[in-house]
Amino acid sequence: MEIRMGRILKFNTDKANEIIQGIEESIAEVLANIQKLIPYTIAWYEHLKAKYSKGRERKTEIRSFENIEAAKVIVANEKLYIDREEGFIGTGLKKAEYLCDCSDIDDVIVFRRDGSYFVAKVSEKAFIGKNVLHVAIFEKNDNRTIYNLVYRDGKAGATYMKRFSVTGVTRDKEYNMTMGTDGSRILYFSANPNGEAEVLRITFKPKPKLKKLVDEIDIAQLAIKGRQSMGNLVTKNEVHKVTLKEKGLSTLGGRKIWFDEDVLRLNADGRGKFLGEFTGDEKILVVDKDGGYQVYSYDLENHFEKNLLSIEKFHPGKVASVVYFDAEQGFYYVKRFQIEVNGGKPCRFIGDDPNNKLVSVTWVTYPRLEIEFGGEKNSRENEIVEVAEFIGVKSYKAKGKRLSSFEVKDIHELEPVIKDEDIKPEEILPPIIDDIPFEIIRSTGGDNDPSQMKLNFE
Repeated sequence: MEIRMGRILKFNTDKANEIIQGIEESIAEVLANIQKLIPYTIAWYEHLKAKYSKGRERKTEIRSFENIEAAKVIVANEKLYIDREEGFIGTGLKKAEYLCDCSDIDDVIVFRRDGSYFVAKVSEKAFIGKNVLHVAIFEKNDNRTIYNLVYRDGKAGATYMKRFSVTGVTRDKEYNMTMGTDGSRILYFSANPNGEAEVLRITFKPKPKLKKLVDEIDIAQLAIKGRQSMGNLVTKNEVHKVTLKEKGLSTLGGRKIWFDEDVLRLNADGRGKFLGEFTGDEKILVVDKDGGYQVYSYDLENHFEKNLLSIEKFHPGKVASVVYFDAEQGFYYVKRFQIEVNGGKPCRFIGDDPNNKLVSVTWVTYPRLEIEFGGEKNSRENEIVEVAEFIGVKSYKAKGKRLSSFEVKDIHELEPVIKDEDIKPEEILPPIIDDIPFEIIRSTGGDNDPSQMKLNFE
């Protein structure tokens, strides 16, 4: 036992000495690094970069999501259907009538012909009753969607009209647009996302001493009141029918729209870049970095890709001047064209070759370009191109005109001689659309033979 205990104690002593020596060496190393702190820090970060940088690049994108509500950024990944005959609505009724796109957390507002309405959550299948008048996605605190209504109070009562908005209700609780009298009938109803007001034609049922059987009313003259208001009296005579005579404009003025670059969505809350005030059928123009454009409505449900180059209010008639590199030909081209709405479909304006590269886009009326040459012609004097004189306005599908047959090192956009703010409205002439499918290019045979030309078909 004494021999065994002696060996154990001796072993523990050696191990303890090794531990102590290691601690002392670590302390000495730390003290040395403290004395040379800057070189040690640099070496440490170089070690981290060499170990963790290659093959471990960030694949995510950092964005700010403060104060973002889920209902405003959720993707509308479901389709909503309605079965009017059976009185059902839901995302699972694939064979029924398609209504709109929606998300799992959306609410819908339902109006019936008996004057009742309610708000319910989107589900796979839900019973909403028959005689449905209108169904739409419900947005809480939406004071721009205005409902115009003409109704008869009771079976033989007077006819009233009203304008109201629904900004907030209790879910699954039924409300009434009329005064709730039995036998009330909806004669006219419209839902207007931007507060539009129309002119209606009222036809009365004939009766003795009634000389005027047709009358007109302008909904725009009505004030927008609460959803429980009685409305204004139209007539005490019996009404046969109410029809639409003329669609009207918004009575709320334009809607101010912003673009939030963090979530790539439109909003009316003042977040991000201000795009302008929109009314009626006005559009938004989006140009992407890949050389394409698309025209959108100002619906807040629109989604945008992250590779967009610019987003702004669309002004019909404006001419875009574009410079791009044609990969197949190996030359730079310039073209001018007006934006075509084209049903809201994406349009690529630099050709179908995926290797083509967009250089610049400008909306200046009289743009100027400076061409800097390279290669064997690097000593050649820079050339100034007046784009409006160099090429006419064509379709966005046209190839355009070659800027130069020589190797181009760089292209700079210069300040125009005639600025847009100096042009008077009466001096703006409509662009001449040139539909000729070819362009005339001077031969590359040499500088001394400028008369040689060739046709380049697009």
